[in-house]
Amino acid sequence: MLLFSLGLSVRADWPQWRGPARDGRTPETFPSSLIPAAAPQWHLTVAHGYASPSVSNGRLYLLDDAGGMETLHCLEVATGRELWRETIGESYTDEFEPGPRCTPLVDSDLVFVQTCRGEFQCRSVADGKRLWRFHFSDYGAEWVADKGANVGAASRRGNAGSPLVNGDTIYIQIGSVNGASIGAFEKRTGKLKWKSQNDLTAYSSLVSGRLGGVDQLVGATVEGLLALRPSDGQLLWRVPFRTGANRNALTPILANDTVYFSSHTTGLRATHVKPNGSGVTVEEQWFNPQIKINLATPVLVGGYLYGQGPARNFICVDASTGQQKWSQAGFGEVTSTLTDGHRLLLLSDRGEAILTEANPEAWKELGRFQACGKTFVHPAYSDGVLYVRDSRELVAWRLGTPLP
Repeated sequence: MLLFSLGLSVRADWPQWRGPARDGRTPETFPSSLIPAAAPQWHLTVAHGYASPSVSNGRLYLLDDAGGMETLHCLEVATGRELWRETIGESYTDEFEPGPRCTPLVDSDLVFVQTCRGEFQCRSVADGKRLWRFHFSDYGAEWVADKGANVGAASRRGNAGSPLVNGDTIYIQIGSVNGASIGAFEKRTGKLKWKSQNDLTAYSSLVSGRLGGVDQLVGATVEGLLALRPSDGQLLWRVPFRTGANRNALTPILANDTVYFSSHTTGLRATHVKPNGSGVTVEEQWFNPQIKINLATPVLVGGYLYGQGPARNFICVDASTGQQKWSQAGFGEVTSTLTDGHRLLLLSDRGEAILTEANPEAWKELGRFQACGKTFVHPAYSDGVLYVRDSRELVAWRLGTPLP
C-alpha cells in the first residue's frame, strides 16, 4: 500500500481541469511520505489522448481516441468498470499523439466535452445522452489544415482550453474572429447569452474571480491576457503580447487582485488589477523575462509559485517580486503540480509521482514512485486516489484510506 501518517479530513471531487477551483489545489491532505505500492488499486487500457480525467460523485470521465473517434468514457471510480461510453466527434492527429486534448467538465448531472476540431457537447452523467451541441464553425471559427500556418494554435493544433461553469452559465472559448472569441451559454439548454471579442484561441483555459472589486472572466488568447465582465462579455482590460507559434498554454492564476501568467517566449508576469470608478484598470506588478514556462501551470502556496521551470527544472518563485528562490534540476519538459496548501504532489513527464514540501527556502523531497509511463497528462486527485494516464493505461493509485 501507499502509506501516510496524516489522515484525510475532507473528501473532494476533481470535476474539471486542475481541480475543484481550477488552481491545482485539493482540500484533502496529502501524505507525509510516499512508500511504493506493490500494485495500483486498478488500471485500465485506454487509447491515445492528452485529456485529463475528471472525477465527480463516484464516477470518472475520460476522453480518448477510440477507433479513430474522440470518445467519452464514464467509469466507476472504485473499480474502473466502464458504465457507458459515447462517441463525440472525429479524432485529430499530428506528429504527436492522436486524440482529444480538452478535459471533461462535470457540473452536477451534466458533463461537458469538446473535441480538438471544435465540436462542443453537453451530455447527461446518468447515461451519456446528448442534451445539446454546437460546433465552433457555427460561429465562424475556422479549422486550418496547415499545422505550420501562422494562425491561432487551437485552430490548427486542436482545441485544448477547458470551458468554465459559473452558476447557470458555461463560458466557452470558440476562437472566432467574427465577434465570438468567447461565448456564454445557458448550461442546460445551450442558448447563447453573449459572444465577445475577435481573438484567436490559444491552448489556455478560462478562470474567473473577483479582482479589484469586480467579477471577471480571465483568459489568455493568441493576443495576450484579457478579462471580460461575466454578465455581458464587456471587455474590462487587456495586456497584449504575442508569442512564438501564436500560442499560450498555461492557465492564468488569480490571487490578491493579481493575475500571474507565463508564456514560452515572453516570460512570467504579474498583472495587478485596481479599482477605477465603476470598472478596473491594470498595471504591471513585475515581469521576469527569464522564466519562460512552456506547458505546465504552477501552483501558488503561501505567496510563492511552485512548478515546472524553463530549463528542465522545478522552481520556486516569490510571487511578490518575481524573483526565483531556488531551482531543482533533473526534470523534463512537463511537470504537473498539485497542492494541498502545505505539500506538493508532482507528476513528471517520466511518470514519476513525487511528494515535496512547499518550502520557499529549498527543495525538500518526501518520496517518489513510478506511477505510469511517459506522460504529458495532468493527473486528477480525489478521495485519496491519484489518477494518472499515459499513452496506454489509466491507473488509480490509492494514497490513503478512504473516508467512512
